[in-house]
Amino acid sequence: MNRAELLEKISTFSLAAESLAEDLVSGDFRSIFRGQGIEFEEVRTYQIGDDIRSIDWNVSARFGHPYVKLYREERELSVFVILDVSASMGTGGPIRRYDQALLSAALIAFSADKAGQRFGGLFFNRDVRRVFMPKKGRSAVMAWVLEALDHEPDDSEMNRGSALAAALEAAGRLLKKRSLIIVISDFLALGWEQPLAHVSHHHDVAAIRITDPLETEMPSLGLVTFQDPETSEVLHGLTSFPSFRAAWKSWNQDRSVLWDTICTKYRVRHTELSTAANPVTELGRFFSGRQR
Repeated sequence: MNRAELLEKISTFSLAAESLAEDLVSGDFRSIFRGQGIEFEEVRTYQIGDDIRSIDWNVSARFGHPYVKLYREERELSVFVILDVSASMGTGGPIRRYDQALLSAALIAFSADKAGQRFGGLFFNRDVRRVFMPKKGRSAVMAWVLEALDHEPDDSEMNRGSALAAALEAAGRLLKKRSLIIVISDFLALGWEQPLAHVSHHHDVAAIRITDPLETEMPSLGLVTFQDPETSEVLHGLTSFPSFRAAWKSWNQDRSVLWDTICTKYRVRHTELSTAANPVTELGRFFSGRQR
């Protein structure tokens, strides 16, 4: 998808974002994605000057003298998206992995805005690129979306590689208060497991792994040349051989199982999102808890 097509698609997200925001505050993420308001904290003995409307009549009757309810403001949550713009995200179909990741991130950004939360994020390829500290308001969301539209997975030699570990570490340093960090990546990187463990200890983390249908079903296309976009390493595969297609499928399944095991170990909510899937539908299922 080109920039104009992506922007047109994103412009339709307003209604979908409202629904997703409701899923976030009422589904499995409700305990962390809470929105503004007040909540009950404790009761204490009535003091002169207290508002009589705050008297807890049940507790007062039980102890024989008046008690009042105390409330505190619910915390505001920052939603922070770590978005992968490494070279491997430029692959895939029917749309690129990066296009699917960008659409998903934009939908999350608008949903955070609808829920009255701060939104920010960062981009990474071989290094951590642009950082947007969490801010409230539609202007902050649009600034991030426009920056995402201007980013392109770059397979030039100077930009090859995936600094997922550094991106997780950067988010941990930048975010001083507990936040919801959402990592959107193909997770084709090394050394990110311990940074993920560390950041998930201090923040609520969700991981969205962008996949492609070719990872599970490689068609018979004869002799095909594969090139790793991160290293430029070339592999020639005889896709007409059932043994090659079976090995390809098995390798990708092993990657998926390992990723699932790591996320589960560190209590990171996670889901896989195919380039062939509808991000509105799939993210709605994920954040509402309907996906099992």
